[in-house]
Amino acid sequence: MDFDAVIVGGGLVGTSLALALRTSGLKLALVESRMPVHETEGWDSRIYAISPGSARFLGKAWEGMDHRRVSPIREMRIFGDEDSELRFSAEEAGLSELAHIVESRNLLHSLVQQTRGQENLETFCPAVCRGILWQENSIELELETVKLNARLLVGADGAKSWLRTQAGFEANPRPYHQTAIVANFECEKPHRDTAWQWFRKDGILALLPMPGNRVSIVWSTWTENAESLMRDPDFSLKVMEASRRRLGELKMITPPQGFPLRLLRFDSLVKPRIALIGDAAHNTHPLAGQGVNLGFRDAGELSKVLIGRGLQKDCGDYHLLRRFDRARREDILSMQTTTDILQKLFNNDVPGFSFIRNMGLRMVDTQGWFKNALIQHALA
Repeated sequence: MDFDAVIVGGGLVGTSLALALRTSGLKLALVESRMPVHETEGWDSRIYAISPGSARFLGKAWEGMDHRRVSPIREMRIFGDEDSELRFSAEEAGLSELAHIVESRNLLHSLVQQTRGQENLETFCPAVCRGILWQENSIELELETVKLNARLLVGADGAKSWLRTQAGFEANPRPYHQTAIVANFECEKPHRDTAWQWFRKDGILALLPMPGNRVSIVWSTWTENAESLMRDPDFSLKVMEASRRRLGELKMITPPQGFPLRLLRFDSLVKPRIALIGDAAHNTHPLAGQGVNLGFRDAGELSKVLIGRGLQKDCGDYHLLRRFDRARREDILSMQTTTDILQKLFNNDVPGFSFIRNMGLRMVDTQGWFKNALIQHALA
């Protein structure tokens, strides 16, 4: 079967790219190994902070979500380990919100619904990839039951990307030796659409507002400590203590899950007839909550390059793909460098570092222009 572009990975980023290319004039295939699950009962422990820029990119998929299950972030309060504080306010910045907290399955369901009936898209799900073969003017993706021939393969299949490995991208991940624990709670006190974050000596804890009196946590801590916490029958109490009981009593409504953290960079996101986007292209520390937004910006830029390719009919042309690679380099490097420095600065017992990091938070909090610049960058 012949296609212009085949997207491997039908998660949030891969499906958003397929949707963004609906007017591209390209014949598309979307390959996903697992059937999407949409449950209306209970809460998904995998949540994301979606920036206004990402919401605009998602368009009708954003509008089509169940917004009863979406919560705005109107204020952020960030604490150091010596009572220093940095505060961001949507109202003070002249905005309605800084971001939105969204369940993964809620957003994915809307994306999938928007692709239903998309004339230039054929979906293969569930489908298992078996191999790839470069040919003279195309590349072949072998599935269990069929072979797909394309000008371009896009890897959107996550942090453990099969396509990335098959294509021979050299990965040199640097583990943080930390695990991100995620779980959802009902809270005694109202969160007032505020996101809270504590930089602690043992890691970073964030409480993110969800609809009603609920919050989702992301607790990034040393893996040994994380494993102990997730087994602890008093886990809710540990979260309350670590968050200084800011929201009173917490009642767990989804069990804790852990995700190992690492930094993953590549010299290039493209090879002849192959491009990587999302977690397949980069891993970063979640302390800024920008991972999925980076992925959506990847998808937005790649769709822009492909739609604006002009007289170039070959969408897998290496020089065309290099435009995408160059356009994404600065944004990805900036986010990875910033989060990496902050992780090293706050998870460090070297004498003097505590003074430097807490003084830094206090100084930033007094510089309104600098805070607004940070907000504008996060809105992208």
